[in-house]
Amino acid sequence: FHQACSPFIQTARCYARPVRRRRKDIPSHLDDLPPTMLKKDYANVPIINSVDDVVKRLLSLEMASQKEKMKVKTQQLVEKVRRSPDDNGSFEVQVAMLTAKIRSYEEHLQRHPKDKNNRRRMLMDIDRQKKLLAYLRRVRYDTFENTCKQLNIQYTLPPPYRRRITKRWVVKKAFCLKVFQEVRKLKAPERLKQRREWQARARAAKE
Repeated sequence: FHQACSPFIQTARCYARPVRRRRKDIPSHLDDLPPTMLKKDYANVPIINSVDDVVKRLLSLEMASQKEKMKVKTQQLVEKVRRSPDDNGSFEVQVAMLTAKIRSYEEHLQRHPKDKNNRRRMLMDIDRQKKLLAYLRRVRYDTFENTCKQLNIQYTLPPPYRRRITKRWVVKKAFCLKVFQEVRKLKAPERLKQRREWQARARAAKE
């Protein structure tokens, strides 16, 4: 038979048990999708109106996976900024697709903060999104403003590049300037000779 444990051992065992923390309910950017909306692959099928309610429920977002909900959400964001119904690759559409992916990564990392692989992918997508927005801001500012407004993006200008001035950098710059000046002195006679030849040719052409 099992020998009864002392109160001290029982207390120690209870103390050693891992404490499970309740996860906080993290709001998702997919919460605004109505559960009765059909999946992307079945939204435009004509026969879908003649099926019964059970089939519609199975084909709706209520029974959909996270991947299928992401397809619908990405399509909604693309529809807000696309130039025409056939526009699938413009800069605005690429920004909308990256925005959906970035928000999905952010929610995933809130639940799993130690997932370094997805954090690296998110940072790569953020960098790509910033480059596309910077190009739109430089080339088509009205489109840039509309894209940020429709997708609820807060764009911040990158900080100006400032080089840290060190003693080594100052010495290197002075040395490079000195070498440049010496090379110019050595090439000065040759440049003077070429200039005189060009002047002579120009005079001969005028005469």
